[in-house]
Amino acid sequence: MKSMNVKFSINAKSYEMDVDVRKSLMDVLRELGYTSVKQGCGVGECGACTVLVNGTPLDSCLYLAVWAANKEIRTVEGECKDGKLTAVQDAYVEEGAVQCGFCTPGLIMSSTAFLEKNTVEDLSSEEIRKAHAGNLCRCTGYQTIVNAVKTAAKK
Repeated sequence: MKSMNVKFSINAKSYEMDVDVRKSLMDVLRELGYTSVKQGCGVGECGACTVLVNGTPLDSCLYLAVWAANKEIRTVEGECKDGKLTAVQDAYVEEGAVQCGFCTPGLIMSSTAFLEKNTVEDLSSEEIRKAHAGNLCRCTGYQTIVNAVKTAAKK
């Protein structure tokens, strides 16, 4: 087993560790206790494992942990500050965009990245849907997610 020493940041906490070069970022995150990152499909189709790497939403099941060297990784665990939900998290609750919760962390990270790159005036339902195209939800229906993004943008 070949490993590499990797330094990265997860939710503003620095890590340095030896990582098997074949291991996915999702596996490393789960081993470190970041349980919001879910193993759904394992092939980058469902988005349940979506995290932000340097602000870009990526499927962590496909992203090798060694590729995260010297990068900032954000999971939903790091979004809440001092027990207070972010505007995105609060809007998901307010709009009923949360059902079983399996896909929700990945959706929230996709929504967060989208809103960090777009202004309120830029938001159309079609653009919001495109930004979440890599995330599948079997429970909520997508309109509540679109509504949550629009609500969060106004906050």
